[in-house]
Amino acid sequence: MKKGAYAILLLLVLGGAYFLGAWSTGRSAPTQSTIAARKILYYVDPMHPAYKSDKPGIAPDCGMELVPVYEDGSMGGATGNPGMSPGTVNVSSERQQLIGVRVAIVKSAPAQHTLRVLGRVAPDETRIYRVNSATDGWVKEILPFTTGSLVQADELLATFYSPAFFSGIKAYLYGMRSLDRFTASRKETKEQLELTGDNIEGYRNTLRNLGMTDHQLDEIAQTRQTPDTIEIRAPAAGFILARNISPGQRFEKGTELYRIADLATVWIVAETYETEASSFKPGMQVRVTAPHVNKTFSARVAKVPPRFDPASRTLQVRLEADNPGLLLRPDMFVDVELPVKLAPTMTVPADAVVDSGVKTIVYVDKGNGVFEPRKVETGWRAGDQVEIVKGLMVGEKIVVSGTFLIDSESRMKAAAAGIYGETSEDPVCGMEVDQTKAKAAARMSDFRGQSYYFCSDECKVAFDKEPMRYAAKVSKGAATEAGKRLEHVQWADSQEKPHTDAAHQGRAHPTANPASGVSHR
Repeated sequence: MKKGAYAILLLLVLGGAYFLGAWSTGRSAPTQSTIAARKILYYVDPMHPAYKSDKPGIAPDCGMELVPVYEDGSMGGATGNPGMSPGTVNVSSERQQLIGVRVAIVKSAPAQHTLRVLGRVAPDETRIYRVNSATDGWVKEILPFTTGSLVQADELLATFYSPAFFSGIKAYLYGMRSLDRFTASRKETKEQLELTGDNIEGYRNTLRNLGMTDHQLDEIAQTRQTPDTIEIRAPAAGFILARNISPGQRFEKGTELYRIADLATVWIVAETYETEASSFKPGMQVRVTAPHVNKTFSARVAKVPPRFDPASRTLQVRLEADNPGLLLRPDMFVDVELPVKLAPTMTVPADAVVDSGVKTIVYVDKGNGVFEPRKVETGWRAGDQVEIVKGLMVGEKIVVSGTFLIDSESRMKAAAAGIYGETSEDPVCGMEVDQTKAKAAARMSDFRGQSYYFCSDECKVAFDKEPMRYAAKVSKGAATEAGKRLEHVQWADSQEKPHTDAAHQGRAHPTANPASGVSHR
């Protein structure tokens, strides 16, 4: 009886196991068929997707296993693109069209852009006239000329009284009357006449040094009369910048009475960043636009070096401009435009560069819809172009439109893979390595003061055996970039040689400045 019960129980257990297995197989069959339905087009090298193979195997360059590429554009592997930089994404052609991805080839060519800065009009210091008192006195009369008034040369501004003038005026009149007597009598010798004339000129110089104008001296010589007051006249045509006297005012010796500026030629102070100031070379012609009158002027860069302003943290470049019609007035703001030609260099559109504040990257098109983030170093920024100092090679394709969406997907993919820190290239296999993870796994070596990070223990062992070999490979790549940069600088210097020859012929010309800073605000 017991044996029969055990037999029935065993049959029930075996039957349940059979039905459970059949049910499980039926559930998993669609998944297997789905996987089988994903057709593999070809296999690619994970380090260089341009290498294709119709069958699986090992990549000939890096020794890594080839990964499959499916008909939907996706790639095999744990992270989709093993062996590439963290954050590498695969975007099908349909999605590229949907998000507007556009790529362009990196080129090296001469660049030209227009540097635009703000300028402020200032009076030419060599054309500012200060009317100072040489004696004590009292103001008697003031004509209605105030600050900002336009006056002509020798135009009467005011009169004052000062006893210091009258002894000199009497001596001047005595000399003039003596000359009149000598001329009338015709008995004086030539030497006496010349001596009298010299004395009269000496009296004129004494009165002129006290502040009397030639206009009033000539009037005294004609009338032979002593004036009651001394005239103050404009020394040149211009605008009154300051008036410091009023009727009845007593002033002391050395007091500034008027300050007048001749605005036929003015200065324009252009405020630039330190990286932009080197573009302004002495003697260079600059375009100046006055927005308030919609007029354009031509200005010359002065020979004086730029002055640093600690308040605005800018360099102030002085320009000299003719001022027809006196349209430019002191303290007016104008627009300054300077065409700048740069030596041949590697540039990319500004939209291709993603600056996170910590690092700057561009996305390189590796082919087959694969976009790899590449860390780069940038130089000057002019308009919509950015100079690439390091990180790219001429001929590579980069994303120039739709960068934001690709960057967003790249960041999410890198975060999903657990990569959050700074990355560097494995000197052995060339893979991008998360420095934080490599350091935690003790896959880091120091050689000659520089740290190297590795993706695997095998790469670290290979490096430790021959550090010179792999470190030299990294240094060679950096030296190549530096060599290209030096060639650009030498080219720029060579372009200045004709100007140097001109300087030897008496035409001053600036020395070439190979500094690469063009700032892009």
